[in-house]
Amino acid sequence: MRMTSSTIRTRWSPKRDKATPHHRRAAKAAAAVAAGALALSLTACGGDDDGNSGTQGDTEETANNVTLPKLDGTSLEIAAVWTGAEQANFKKVLAEFEKRTGAKVTFVPAQDPIINFIGSKVAGGQPPDIAMLPQPGAIKQSVDRGWAKPLGADALKELGENYSQGWQDIGKVGGKQYGVYYKAANKSLIWYNNQVFENAGASEPETWPDLLKTAQTVYDSGVTPFSVGGAEGWTLTDWFENVYLSQAGPEKYDQLAKHEIKWTDPSVKDALTTLAQVWGKADYVATGALQTDFPASVTQVFTGGDQPKAAMVAAGDFAQVNIPTTMKVGTDAKVFPFPAVGDNGPVVSGGDAAVILQDSKGAQALATWLASPDAAQIQAKLGGYLSPNKNVPNSAYPNAVQQRIAKALIDAGDDFRFDMSDQAPQAFGGTPGKGEWKILQDFLKNPKDVAGTQAKLETEAAAAYGG
Repeated sequence: MRMTSSTIRTRWSPKRDKATPHHRRAAKAAAAVAAGALALSLTACGGDDDGNSGTQGDTEETANNVTLPKLDGTSLEIAAVWTGAEQANFKKVLAEFEKRTGAKVTFVPAQDPIINFIGSKVAGGQPPDIAMLPQPGAIKQSVDRGWAKPLGADALKELGENYSQGWQDIGKVGGKQYGVYYKAANKSLIWYNNQVFENAGASEPETWPDLLKTAQTVYDSGVTPFSVGGAEGWTLTDWFENVYLSQAGPEKYDQLAKHEIKWTDPSVKDALTTLAQVWGKADYVATGALQTDFPASVTQVFTGGDQPKAAMVAAGDFAQVNIPTTMKVGTDAKVFPFPAVGDNGPVVSGGDAAVILQDSKGAQALATWLASPDAAQIQAKLGGYLSPNKNVPNSAYPNAVQQRIAKALIDAGDDFRFDMSDQAPQAFGGTPGKGEWKILQDFLKNPKDVAGTQAKLETEAAAAYGG
């Protein structure tokens, strides 16, 4: 993604990528179970559940499970691409670190692709102490270029106690731990305006054909079915990956993620053709999609009363920060799992990892803090955030919907596929205006050009992957 950005899309660690056929079959079965659990967990997100009534009172307000050093006089910088409410909420996590240690932490706003932003800072001799990297590929690049520093014993201890092996492994390069996955993303969700659904007599779909029927029902009621934030290419990769994982299956997904099969493969043709059933349907996508950024794509579903610009938006759990506070999550704003295109529904995840660029006592302490349940619990209570830290109390999440999404992520353990574009080289899967992002934007504009889109994707992928 970007916007780490959470469905639980799952990916095996590099070690698991070499799994035997037996293990791959087991992974496929586990992913199906995880998808089923997610669907079950979201089923009851309706009227009888008070969506905004999280059990924050059950959470210890002053949880103190991590030991941190005194860092009076220490100044640190941490860079991330987060903006708006996401940035503001993270700053509250940093403020608690400052309170506990005496350090001063400055948040440095970065731009996508963050690896290029870091490169310019390194070249200027002023890299931030820590960067929040949204792609495993970016972690590897930072290691290969000699920027990233391994985590110390304290951070490793927190990781070992609080994270499943799968989440630890995707932060490793060459067997060494460089990344702390502070933030996860469940990216296999579709949020919808419940009033529109009720007015139209529409129901939550479980399969792709059901989704098309629901879309037509909504359209017939006078509301455009889908909002798409096409100004940001990562939103389009999320659409593609959900369709592809469900339709082509986990093995093909892993192969395409590593460019072991070409983008001209028939499975890609099938996925693009399926996507075109929504993107290419007249009046199914709100006008101006290519000029609509992600926050606006969410907001326009939940503003405008019973005549919003669109009824649904495919977006991760983090979309909650963009839902107006006038709309009650779980009552006015509801969510269902991304429908099954093939035999099983997709289960896809993204995430942001803290990576140390300037090794110091303070930087190691900040990484340790971000690996602790104490840090994650602060942001969990603020909404629009999901942690892969298994020791964050489920009650810390502010509403029943988010509690169920968080539980499904933790219950999935290691059985998740990681966002495909985030696994790709940055030049192909993570650069605005280039590679997969730009090509899928062109496809959104002209969904009839399946073959041409495949050819362009393969040309760009071959160049980025080096063959």
